[in-house]
Amino acid sequence: MNLAPILEKKQIQVCVPCRIDFGGTLDISTFYLPLAGLKPATLNLALDMRTHVYLSPWEQGRIKISSKGFDTIDRSLDEKGWDGPMGLMFAVFQYFNVHGVHLHIESKSPVRSALGGSSCAAVAIIAAVYTALEKQIHPEHIAWLAHYLEGAVAGVVCGVQDQASAAFGGVNLWEWTFGRNSPEFIRCPVFDSHEKIEKLNRHLIVAYCGIPHDSGDINTRWVNDFKSGRAYDAFECITRLTRQFTSALGAFSFKAAAQLMNQETAIRCEMTPDVLDNTGKKLWESAKAQGCGARFTGAGGGGCLWAIGEETDIDKLKTQWQNMLDPIDGAMVLDTAIDTMGIFVH
Repeated sequence: MNLAPILEKKQIQVCVPCRIDFGGTLDISTFYLPLAGLKPATLNLALDMRTHVYLSPWEQGRIKISSKGFDTIDRSLDEKGWDGPMGLMFAVFQYFNVHGVHLHIESKSPVRSALGGSSCAAVAIIAAVYTALEKQIHPEHIAWLAHYLEGAVAGVVCGVQDQASAAFGGVNLWEWTFGRNSPEFIRCPVFDSHEKIEKLNRHLIVAYCGIPHDSGDINTRWVNDFKSGRAYDAFECITRLTRQFTSALGAFSFKAAAQLMNQETAIRCEMTPDVLDNTGKKLWESAKAQGCGARFTGAGGGGCLWAIGEETDIDKLKTQWQNMLDPIDGAMVLDTAIDTMGIFVH
């Protein structure tokens, strides 16, 4: 379908939040199906550094994609192949069999920061196409569709926490299960008011280490070690820690939450020492010394860390982290807060 005539009448703009997380990897079916007896779940917190997508008219039969930090690509809908950083975006348009569109992506989070950026873009693009076609937006459907498209393009089993957070926003514990006919997630909001989320904002910080993350090898090792049995006990422990951390967070027990976070980070570092780069290790050590907890986002290997703790401890840690990051090009403590909204159509 040629979208150009529709987009000549109205430009489509959609945005979604990125996320920080605890208990990632458990959202991959390789993990949550064998661990079903423990009710595996992942906690994530949506952040207001949103990914914006804009759809405008382009030449019939062609798709153009522009995104800061990447080469602009203009290709025919009939061209095959999803290789390259924009492969997932083309896969979305090919799924809908639409063309005559120029996609512009603008992300407020650093490129390859392990905050779920590519998944956010896929969720936003799907929502934008549905908006152009005047179809109703169902966040759960969009999250799963983005998840399966990303897995198809990557050629590996992928998780679904990034897409779920982008579609719904907020602070949620996501329970991964198998329903009557297919995989399902159960969304369990951790807080029942905006006031509590505003309070939580004063107890956490997020920092970008200045090095783009490269987590593919780390994820592969986790999957292989779990399948072989070498890491099975570790992920059983991470499953329990995730629920304990969520309970502590919901009760505003930040000392307990910090200890649980550091336990989980230690387990991951024992399995894969490179999950934290040198800067990440220094930030983690400073957090522990300050009585806070710290953890990488996503599958680590560069990108971002986030920390939790008592408000006075977090304030001190924020200054320490910024001083440590100042000499590193591009590194910084991010100006961000929890975003309670998921998909937003402008």
